Amino acid sequence: MDLTIFFDSLDEDLFGPMHDPSVWYAFVDIHTGRMPNWKNAHFALVGVGEGRGSANNAGCAKAPDEIRKRLYRLKRGAHSYRVADLGNLRPGITVEETQLRLREVGEVLLRNHVIPVILGGSHDLDYGQFRAYQGLEKLVSVLVVDATLDLHPRHAVHASEYHVQQILLHEPNYLFNYSHLAYQSYLVSPDALAVLESLQFDAHRIGQMRENFKEVEPVVRYADMVSFDVTAIRQTDAPGNANAQPFGLTGEEACQICWYAGLNGKMTSAGFYEYNPDLDLRGQTAAVVATMVWYLVEGFYHRRPEADFTATPYTRYVVAVLDDHSPNLVFYKSNRSEKWWMEVPYPNEPQKHCIVPCSYEDYRTANQGELPQRWINTYAKLG
Repeated sequence: MDLTIFFDSLDEDLFGPMHDPSVWYAFVDIHTGRMPNWKNAHFALVGVGEGRGSANNAGCAKAPDEIRKRLYRLKRGAHSYRVADLGNLRPGITVEETQLRLREVGEVLLRNHVIPVILGGSHDLDYGQFRAYQGLEKLVSVLVVDATLDLHPRHAVHASEYHVQQILLHEPNYLFNYSHLAYQSYLVSPDALAVLESLQFDAHRIGQMRENFKEVEPVVRYADMVSFDVTAIRQTDAPGNANAQPFGLTGEEACQICWYAGLNGKMTSAGFYEYNPDLDLRGQTAAVVATMVWYLVEGFYHRRPEADFTATPYTRYVVAVLDDHSPNLVFYKSNRSEKWWMEVPYPNEPQKHCIVPCSYEDYRTANQGELPQRWINTYAKLG
């Protein structure tokens, strides 16, 4: 498919003079009149200047180019980048039409094994990001990072307030797992959390994350799709957002999550949403989001294949469970990265199992005679 019809090219004057051969601008194939050769890229940047679905934050439609101005001045890492910038997606007459265009572009990129990096735009655009997987005939695990849980009823005024509900209720259903990071208790109703719990999905408070930030890594490693709302970052670090909160992730913590996402061999798309340049201070938030994208890409180029659990770099642990009706739990630890996984059997086919990311804490829980919550949730979804 010719993607040119979906995009507006970028003005070269947008970036200003850049003579440093070590910056991103020198290595990215940018759509400035000619559509880049995206099929040979690992990443495709997709700007989406759509803010009509946002709750009181419509200026986020101006975000893509402001993020680019900061991103292209960052230094390239030690690896050979293969990044294409497709330009800005032409918005539709309605928000729904813009999401449909994003879905079409995203599906083409995914089928060609190119990772879309979406520069939004309002957070409801991640419904289009999610729908890009529909034709791939595979189950998808979604990670959303946001201070709130956008599970309002469909009749809510703003699409960004119910996009998570759209993902959870989408038909056909190909959602295997939904994880939510960095929610703040005073911004989320208990009913919304109860909905996730009833579906065996997980949500993690920001305070809970800070107790042991390493526990965030296996949550991120579970995800095929990452959706990051700038509202999750505290106002002092990211003031460019009408819904910014005094508390939240630091910029460093946001970059750490993006680093984990880049390292994740499952991750095939990422979106960054709700940055509003109209409210920013000297481009501070743009610089934070640009650095997050930098860490995502750098993480990708530090990926190491970790799929063969029979190989010698792994240690296999078998833990006997006190309950006679439960199977023994099997864990794997990478001797190279010290990451953990565990086997979860299919309830109806015990001889088959699914291997999912976990943490050392899950292993410790099993050794105390308890089933880890991650194991319980996965087992329920496999039934």
